[in-house]
Amino acid sequence: MQIELTLNGVFQRLDIHPGETLLETLRSQGLTGVKLGCGHGDCGSCVVLWNGQPVNACQVLTAAVAGDSVTTIEGLSDLTKPHVIQTELVKAGAVQCGFCTPGIVLSAYALLQNKPHPTADEIKTALDGHLCRCTGYVKIIEGIQNAAQLIQDGKV
Repeated sequence: MQIELTLNGVFQRLDIHPGETLLETLRSQGLTGVKLGCGHGDCGSCVVLWNGQPVNACQVLTAAVAGDSVTTIEGLSDLTKPHVIQTELVKAGAVQCGFCTPGIVLSAYALLQNKPHPTADEIKTALDGHLCRCTGYVKIIEGIQNAAQLIQDGKV
């Protein structure tokens, strides 16, 4: 079956199999920032933005996103110009193995789009469903708060 969608800002026509998850489709398109962690929607490693909202790509059928917009970490930034959230997570020492980082960045991005002055508790709520086994969350929250401040101050 064929669907149309906007993937990372670019209109796409994709051939998919019925029952194929969005995670499977994105990985088959070479978008490896979307990780297969648990496959059950528990870890957050596969989070992408569907029409601007974070979702677990392992739990969404690709057919459901037909006509919609999907953004992966590759669509948010690239290696030559990381997003301020990525930069501030690195500066805060919040990135170690990096497996969970793309999903966390996308959830933080969605949060800051809707709530530019989040409290630590609001950040924790936005990250509920993300499992980070390396860093704990203190540095992650600090990095997101720093990014929010830079955005608020117009420094990015």
